[in-house]
Amino acid sequence: MAELVIVDTGCANISSVYFAVKRLGTEPVISHDANVIKAANRVIVPGVGSAKAAMANLAERELIATLQGLTQPVLGICLGMQMLTAHSMEGDVACLGLIPGEVAPLNAAGLRLPHMGWNTLHSISSHPIMQGFTEQDYLYFVHSFAVVPSQYSLAQCHYGSDFAAVIGKDNVAGAQFHPERSGKVGARLLQNFLEWQL
Repeated sequence: MAELVIVDTGCANISSVYFAVKRLGTEPVISHDANVIKAANRVIVPGVGSAKAAMANLAERELIATLQGLTQPVLGICLGMQMLTAHSMEGDVACLGLIPGEVAPLNAAGLRLPHMGWNTLHSISSHPIMQGFTEQDYLYFVHSFAVVPSQYSLAQCHYGSDFAAVIGKDNVAGAQFHPERSGKVGARLLQNFLEWQL
């Protein structure tokens, strides 16, 4: 049984997530084998690119039902977070439906898209995955679509308008920013995930 499995979604720079977690002293396994994923203590779902392509990859690998049935802690990163929601307007595609929510084009109010670079959080919740975070922390974002803020937002970010930067429900959480590219602050989120007890 693996302590941590990073799902090979076929659409992510998985190596950077792998090495970020490895630096924290965990030996992650990269897999798209349903049995390996189900048996893991924790699961990370990374993703880069479009929701439609990513969901098609999961369907082709017969992983949608597997991911929907997980009961251990699950963390989605960037597009992986967006795929946790019910629906994405990027390609008008149904997502995993693990956390209620809608992914919409980022309303940047005239600012450059994609939202690319360092930004801060606000409305930070007391969820275990957000322990130690402050409104002075900077995190690295790259995206043009975002999850609309809701009761499942654990932290928000402002770029032209507010969007959900971290979401969570039950055993599942997601971060829109790239913790693996956000230095010590990003490592804190990964460490919090590794320590998260349900």
